[in-house]
Amino acid sequence: MVNPIRSGNMRKPNEIMRILVTTFVGGVFGFFLGVSFPTLSLSQLNFPSSLIPSIDLTYIEDKYSGLSTEAFLNAWSSLKGNRGSSLQFSLNETKIWVPTNPRGAERLPPGIVESESDFNLRRLWGMPSEDLAIKPKYLVTFTVGIDQKKNIDAAVKKFSENFTILLFHYDGRASEWEDLEWSKRAIHVSVYKQTKWWYAKRFLHPDIVASYDYIFVWDEDLGVEHFNAEEYIKLVRKHGLEISQPGLEPNQGLTWQMTKRRGNSEVHKETEEKPGWCTDPHLPPCAAFVEIMATVFSRDAWRCVWHLIQNDLVHGWGLDFALRKCVHPAHEKIGVVDAQWIVHQSVPSLGNQGKAENGRAPWEGVRERCRKEWEIFRSRLADAEKAYYKGVGIDPPNSTEV
Repeated sequence: MVNPIRSGNMRKPNEIMRILVTTFVGGVFGFFLGVSFPTLSLSQLNFPSSLIPSIDLTYIEDKYSGLSTEAFLNAWSSLKGNRGSSLQFSLNETKIWVPTNPRGAERLPPGIVESESDFNLRRLWGMPSEDLAIKPKYLVTFTVGIDQKKNIDAAVKKFSENFTILLFHYDGRASEWEDLEWSKRAIHVSVYKQTKWWYAKRFLHPDIVASYDYIFVWDEDLGVEHFNAEEYIKLVRKHGLEISQPGLEPNQGLTWQMTKRRGNSEVHKETEEKPGWCTDPHLPPCAAFVEIMATVFSRDAWRCVWHLIQNDLVHGWGLDFALRKCVHPAHEKIGVVDAQWIVHQSVPSLGNQGKAENGRAPWEGVRERCRKEWEIFRSRLADAEKAYYKGVGIDPPNSTEV
């Protein structure tokens, strides 16, 4: 641009007028250009750090490339009160986007979000903060039919007020338990002819049971004369077990050596099996293994196990061989509690809920499906692991089989 002052002398009046006209025309042209393209480049603006919180302006500019100057200034004005916040806000006034909010709750301010729940009973009156005299720390579930009412009554009495009791009724006769005093404090879920893993997948979501330190997922045919739940929890904590079960009475026709109670120890985590049954001393059924009849899970372990349970495979066969995938190292965090032991009474009550077909008894069809589900689960898990390793370009380890 030519300097209007040269050698100390003013330019001629016509040159000064030309400069003024040019400046005016340029200003008018810039105004109309700005109206026609009202997009503001946020990343090129330099706002004092004391006036605006730490926000990724490039991210906002990319996501809202059509943002008008007016809209940005309105949004910036609303953000000034949140100085120092690490939250990322959508510039739409009707939506607050926070990375920690659960999916679907993006429109809620994070301070109001309650993503977890429990089975604690609440009153219909009084103050909510005064509802619970004692807040249970643990959850125990039984899948039951009315024929095992006496046995379940004895079992429930082994659990203190620190336990929430949840009964899954597979025979539709939940009302017939109302004469038991503790039944009025228990939670009852009744769905006709379903298994405990069907119930678990639908009613024990990790966010629903998140307030409980341990979750017991038990069958109905367990003798508990030698079992104390509070003492059991103490031993589980002492030995660092994330997945466990009580030892089983050894004279009741056991399938696996691992679950057999030992009289000279509090807990055991490994065993010796029949020749050829264990490919590795740290793998099932010689270690990292408990059965699915009386399993106890820590909160963290259950969050993984719930996702491992297949929605359509309701008997859970094969699941006990895969539980090790949810804790590490599994051979140290999965074990059997010998000092608190139970008796598996082997009552085929659920088997009798099957259907007699082609001259076969109801339990035969149930058992056949159990075996089929084991094969399906084994194949699914192996295929999923192989697909993952192939996707990342590495050879799968030899221990992916269930």
